[in-house]
Amino acid sequence: MFKKILIANRGEIALRIIRACKEIGVKTVAVYSTQDATASHTIFADESVCIGPPESTKSYLNKASILSAAEITGADAVHPGYGFLAENAEFAEMCDTCGITFIGPSADVIRKMGDKAVAKTTMKKAGVPGVPGSDGIVESEEEAMKVAKEIGFPVILKAVAGGGGKGMRIVRDEQSLSNSYMMASAEADAGFGNPDLYVEKYIESPRHIEIQLLGDKFGNVVHLGERECSIQRRHQKLIEEAPSPVVDEKLRKKMGDVAVKGAKFVKYESAGTIEFLLDSSNNFYFMEMNTRIQVEHPVTEMVYGVDLIKEQIRIAAGEEMKIRQKDLYPRGHSIECRINAEDPVNNFMPSPGEITSLHFAGGPGIRIDTHIYNSYRVPPFYDSLIAKLIVHARNRSEAINRLKRALHEFVIEGIKTTTPFHQQVIQTPEFVEGDFDTHFLEKIYDKIKEQIETEESRLEIKR
Repeated sequence: MFKKILIANRGEIALRIIRACKEIGVKTVAVYSTQDATASHTIFADESVCIGPPESTKSYLNKASILSAAEITGADAVHPGYGFLAENAEFAEMCDTCGITFIGPSADVIRKMGDKAVAKTTMKKAGVPGVPGSDGIVESEEEAMKVAKEIGFPVILKAVAGGGGKGMRIVRDEQSLSNSYMMASAEADAGFGNPDLYVEKYIESPRHIEIQLLGDKFGNVVHLGERECSIQRRHQKLIEEAPSPVVDEKLRKKMGDVAVKGAKFVKYESAGTIEFLLDSSNNFYFMEMNTRIQVEHPVTEMVYGVDLIKEQIRIAAGEEMKIRQKDLYPRGHSIECRINAEDPVNNFMPSPGEITSLHFAGGPGIRIDTHIYNSYRVPPFYDSLIAKLIVHARNRSEAINRLKRALHEFVIEGIKTTTPFHQQVIQTPEFVEGDFDTHFLEKIYDKIKEQIETEESRLEIKR
């Protein structure tokens, strides 16, 4: 086992990793920007090192500074968390060159699965069903048009190096392809430094279902069921749950077996996720693979009773997994709400600033992963996620009722948050019945916004 792990991240995930390390007796090193000098992860780690100014490019994305911090503190491993350098193959290689273990898959696997066109081709070879589309990059508008005509409109243009909805355009007819191609390519180039696109058949009204995987250095790979991630805005997930309300035991096994086959094909080691689009006929198609821990990993932990961070660390340390597929089955139901420092009635504009009052929800089946505290100042430089509220109960109905209660108790004042948005969404008939797809929030946003404004006015009058 490692003696000391440096966490190359910040916020709630850095604190989450520190807690896991403490429970298995491993020392920790936090890195921080000058903005984060009093952040929770710097306080609770055994050591902390300042790596630069507030801007991510000069601190949390500064590979040389992070590795220097690892060397001067004697850390023998680096955990990247999610975001920042978590899926950066060059960083994984640099860790290896410095004799420091990167807690994640190999640089080769990160590179292969990080390029969406290559990942799609690789999974096709592995026998994982994929969405019909181009065999890799389309070199021109003319080639994109040819593929689109072959597979039929609507299609979707996607950036090879994309993520978070950037560099994506839905094209419903021949007339709009040219303009969409130019816009998607320009956005991809600006956002990722790579203008390359590929083409896929656009699946109408799909659900976003992902399979959690663990693989070790001995060729063992298991899946820990699925997560339902269809409640999203602009391709950013807001509410996740496990199990999915539409996946039964038969479909779970089928999707899980396919995901395991794909992971074994690329010799996957560590925690990872294969994401699928599921259509109304229960056909599923490979979308992408995330070669890291996911933001929404707690719902799987709650339902399967497995600490995914600890398993990541043990696998990276060369231990063989003791978990076997036959022992893994879901127990109860878990739902996670991402609490973001955003104004849900003002198009989710970021809302940095000082938290003037704070009260966390509590009671049975409640978990809160967060780094905030009373008087904490939410900075404008980083992702707006400030907390994850996770509930677990015997079944989905009980989980929803528990979540309603927990959201009511969860009070953050001084800044705007998405808490009132979640309160309204989970009461909609569609959510309660589990009848939604990836376009659900687009359809109900105006109504939800009006309900939040009405509730805020009522509370203001009451005060």
